[in-house]
Amino acid sequence: MTSRHVALSLFWRTFVLLALLLTGGIFAWVQTLRALEFEPRAVQAAQQIASLVNLTRAALRYSDSISRTSIVKTMDDQDALRVLPREPGDRWEPFEVDRFTRRVSQELHNRLGDETLVARTVNGRDGLWVGFTIENDLYWLQAESTRVVPLTPGTWFVWVGIALLATLVGSVAIARRINQPLRELSFAASRIRDGEFDSRLDENTLTSEIREVNMGFNRMARELAKVEEDRAIMLAGISHDLRTPLARLRLEAEMSVNDDEARRNMAMDIDQLDNIIDKFLDYARPGETRLVPVHLAMLVDREAAGFRDPALQITSRVAIDLKVMADETELGRVFANLFENARRYGQTPGTDITRIEVTYSRAGPWVTAIVRDHGRGVAPEKLVELTTPFYRGDTARTAATGAGLGLAIVEKSLQRMGGSLELANAPDGGLVANVRLKRAP
Repeated sequence: MTSRHVALSLFWRTFVLLALLLTGGIFAWVQTLRALEFEPRAVQAAQQIASLVNLTRAALRYSDSISRTSIVKTMDDQDALRVLPREPGDRWEPFEVDRFTRRVSQELHNRLGDETLVARTVNGRDGLWVGFTIENDLYWLQAESTRVVPLTPGTWFVWVGIALLATLVGSVAIARRINQPLRELSFAASRIRDGEFDSRLDENTLTSEIREVNMGFNRMARELAKVEEDRAIMLAGISHDLRTPLARLRLEAEMSVNDDEARRNMAMDIDQLDNIIDKFLDYARPGETRLVPVHLAMLVDREAAGFRDPALQITSRVAIDLKVMADETELGRVFANLFENARRYGQTPGTDITRIEVTYSRAGPWVTAIVRDHGRGVAPEKLVELTTPFYRGDTARTAATGAGLGLAIVEKSLQRMGGSLELANAPDGGLVANVRLKRAP
C-alpha cells in the first residue's frame, strides 16, 4: 500500500506554523493572566466587603438603640446593600463553592474574625451575606454577589476570540510577506523553464538574503539566455554550412555515377542528411510564436497529403469547424513529425502498412488532437524518454534513419504555443499522441 502525503504550499505551511505558535502563546498567556488575576481579584473583593462590614459595624456600634433601628431600617430599603437582624432560626448556605469563593471567604475571616459567617443564601434569598456581631446583637449584611465574582467564561471567550482573530490575520500577513519573494522566484523559474530567459527579479529588495538570491538568479538567467542564443546560432550555422557540400555531393553523384541504383542510394543518403539538418533547424528555432485561430481539420488534411506513400493510410475525423490557437507553420511541423514518426515505427504487426487515425476531444477551453497508430507501441517505462532529444527506442534503432529529434521538436513546438504533448500506449496496441491546445474563441 502506497502512503499518501498531504502537499501544502509554502504559504499555508508558514501560516499554519505561525498560527499554531501564536495560538499556543495566547492560551499560555490566558492561563497565566487567569492565575495572576485570580488572587488580586479575590483579595480586592474581600477587602471591599470587609470595609462595608466595618463601616456598618462602626455606624451601628456608636448609635443608640433608636438610631440603630432607624439605620437598619434605612439600609434595609437599599437594593445594593442591606443590613438585617440575624435570627437564630435563619437558614443559610455556606458561601464556599469553588476555589475563588473559598479564597474570598478565607480573606473575610482573616479581616473580620473567625466568628464571621459568610453565606450565599439566607432564608432562600441569594447574595453575599456576611454575619457579624455588635456587642450581643447579631446582624446580616447583604451585598450584591456580583461584587465577588471572577471574570466570566464569556468575557474570557470574547477576549480570546479577538486575540485569535488578530492572530489569524497577522499570520496571513506575515506568511504572505515571507513567501512573496519565494513566489516571485517560483514564477520566474517557471518562465525560464518555458524559455523566457528575459525574466528578472528585483535586486533592490531590503532583505539581504533575498537580494543575493535574486542577483544570482538574474545572473543565471542571463547566462542561460546567452547559452541558448549561442546554441541556436551554432546549430543554425552548422546546418547552413552543411547544406553547400551536400548540394555539391548530390550534383557530383548524379553526374559521375553511372550505376542507377548506386546513384539512387547516394541521393537517398544525401536526402536523409538534408532531413536531419532540417530537424536541427527546427529544434534550434527561437521560442517566440504568434498565435492565431487555425482550422485544425484543414491543417491535418494538408500535412497528410504531403505523405505520398501507399503504405501509409491517414484517416482524420476532426470537425471541419474546429479551430485552435496556434502558429500555423509550427502546428504543421507538429503533425508532420507525428505522421513521420508513425510512418517509421508504427507499422501494423505482420504487414507493411501504417494506419494512422486522427480524432479529437474537447474539455473546457482545451482541444486535444489524438494521433494514433496501430504498431507495437512502446514499453511503458520508455514513454517518458521519447521526447528526449536524440533518444531512439529499441524499435527505432532497428531502422535508425532519423536524428531522434522528431518528438522532441513536437513537444518544444507545443510548449511555445502554450500547449502540451502526452504519449501513451493504446489498450489494443499502438502509440497514442495527445496534442493539447487552446480552443480558439
